Amino acid sequence: MDKIQDIMTNDVDCCSLLDNIYEVAVKMKELNVGAIPIVDNEKLVGMITDRDIVIRCVADKNPPSSKVEDIMSKELVTVTKDTDAHEAASLMAKHQIRRLPVVDGEKLIGIVSLGDFALHKLTDEKAGEALSDISEANNQIQH
Repeated sequence: MDKIQDIMTNDVDCCSLLDNIYEVAVKMKELNVGAIPIVDNEKLVGMITDRDIVIRCVADKNPPSSKVEDIMSKELVTVTKDTDAHEAASLMAKHQIRRLPVVDGEKLIGIVSLGDFALHKLTDEKAGEALSDISEANNQIQH
């Protein structure tokens, strides 16, 4: 694994501070995701997870029309596209988070999740197996 830019998801759906919790939940359902970044004029200002909705909205008996700003996590751990993938994985473990927003300054440019790391590792292993099989086949032909 090299840099985050090699494994991150570039096309990230977001919500804005104008959206309410119901709208965020509907978007999560439509996209089948557990987290949505919150942006304000392209600036990343927060992240809201399905857990945030349950703990800070539903369990506190707040209505679905609650402001995103009142429920979202504002203290974010972020990385840049040039961050080493191992460093990003360490940050995720240290902070016990499943997703890291990727930023350029304050602008959201992507997201990386635990699944992205797993998928990338699997891809590397499969590529390695294929390369090994090709090498073995070539050695047999030459002998």
